[in-house]
Amino acid sequence: MTPAHLLLLLGLWSVDARQTPSASRQLVVVTTPAWDSVNGTLTRFSRTGPTSPWVAEGPAVPIVVGQTGLAWGDPGAGTRRDPHKREGDGKAPAGRFPLGSVFGFGESASIAGLRMPYRPLGDGTECVDDIASAHYNRVVERDEVRRVDWTSAERMRSIDLYRLGIMVDYNTRPVRRGRGSCIFLHIWRAPGSPTSGCTAMPAADLETIARWLDASRRPVLVQLPAAEYTRLRRRWSLP
Repeated sequence: MTPAHLLLLLGLWSVDARQTPSASRQLVVVTTPAWDSVNGTLTRFSRTGPTSPWVAEGPAVPIVVGQTGLAWGDPGAGTRRDPHKREGDGKAPAGRFPLGSVFGFGESASIAGLRMPYRPLGDGTECVDDIASAHYNRVVERDEVRRVDWTSAERMRSIDLYRLGIMVDYNTRPVRRGRGSCIFLHIWRAPGSPTSGCTAMPAADLETIARWLDASRRPVLVQLPAAEYTRLRRRWSLP
């Protein structure tokens, strides 16, 4: 196991919203036309060092976000007039977030040469979205939890769109109750069909991204409306 894999699994690597993720060498950029837009595009970028220019890799791909668009997920980002992410609001989080494990229905990763940690989804794999639970915004194995204290959770193996996905490290360190949970990159249902708060895309494009990601390069998701991307581009050292 590489040091980067260990950091991801232990949850010790995060991105401060006020700082440039200088350690990152891979960037997944999602932009939408406006805060309330459902459709957008995703582009991959890489660089060789913290001061090297970002270089686009592959074509932009179509994506959908939450059914009510985007809202700030970075603590302290934006103004009071901007939307801010809350549990159940149907919005995908805007900001910068590390990308974690790839997950799927297979017992082991079916993607040859995968360079990210992989988590198989079993019948008891659940993502807890009950804000009263001690396990809020955690992916857990139901039969391994000492006390099931939630009344609401996603049974991930029962959701066909999760046959392949990538965990987005959103609202995890610390977990803020009510700020939103279970945020992933996953397969979309159809073009223009929004999610409950995740970012979704065609299966083939998601597989390409999963194969491209490398934990040792500390990949980060940047997700913003177009106007905010333009405003923050220089400050955040974005491509």
